[in-house]
Amino acid sequence: MTTQTSGLRDHLGYWLRRLSDEVHGRFERQLAEHDVTVSQWSVLVTVHRGDATTTREVARFIDIDVGAVSRLVDRLVAKGLMAREPHPESRRALRLTLTDAGRELVPRLAAIADRNDAHFFRHLEPAQRLQLEEWIRRLVGDLGSAPPRRDSEPPKEESS
Repeated sequence: MTTQTSGLRDHLGYWLRRLSDEVHGRFERQLAEHDVTVSQWSVLVTVHRGDATTTREVARFIDIDVGAVSRLVDRLVAKGLMAREPHPESRRALRLTLTDAGRELVPRLAAIADRNDAHFFRHLEPAQRLQLEEWIRRLVGDLGSAPPRRDSEPPKEESS
């Protein structure tokens, strides 16, 4: 009896990576016009929205290594988009803030992100797009952490 080996294109992970590469690549090229990378954008928008204010908080929020965030912040400081200031509640921590140039740039970059998403997901009805997002969030959550919330959702209260 011969069993057929599944092919590369038989795997959902392959298609998810292809889609991610396409979405990321187009966004990266558009951000490059503003001398910003997708990773730097992630830090900028996280601080801009107040989702995190320290390097450690940013690392936790965007799920990357603290050292990587520190290097990204170094680059953003050098570009004049971000600053490190003494944290008002901790002598050991530094608070990340955006400079005037950073505060001016983030909304323009957010509009690029919105247009990039619209470009790739334009063939989906709004309900289909929300369903896809819900499924992806559920799958990411099933990997060991709580499902990430939409940025527009308030944090859920933890039960004791």
